[in-house]
Amino acid sequence: QVQLVESGGGLAQSGGSLRLSCAASGSIVSIDVMGWYRQDPGAPRESVANITAGGVTNYTDSVKGRFTISRDIAKNIVYLRMNSLKPEDTAVYYCNAKSFIKIPFMGFRIKDYWGQGTQVTVSS
Repeated sequence: QVQLVESGGGLAQSGGSLRLSCAASGSIVSIDVMGWYRQDPGAPRESVANITAGGVTNYTDSVKGRFTISRDIAKNIVYLRMNSLKPEDTAVYYCNAKSFIKIPFMGFRIKDYWGQGTQVTVSS
């Protein structure tokens, strides 16, 4: 099992910055990808950014050039630095960890772990 604890959300003005942190504990060695999702009320949860165990990063188009995902391997922490914030970035942000579990002769399945979520509000 993996436990994820987020911190760093809050209120920012348009154009401002925030940094989210996600501390992972438990079966760290089983994690293949860590990332951030966000969700508005009544909307599906969307992927914002992720980083693989090999250090490859991916971003959704709307945050490219503004958000940066990084990690501190020694501390098992993943960060999301959010610059040039916009009101449309307002959402609950969730830390996510994925473990790819191999199933003999059938490929693999993905096990998702989630943090409790942290609110980010950007005022115009």
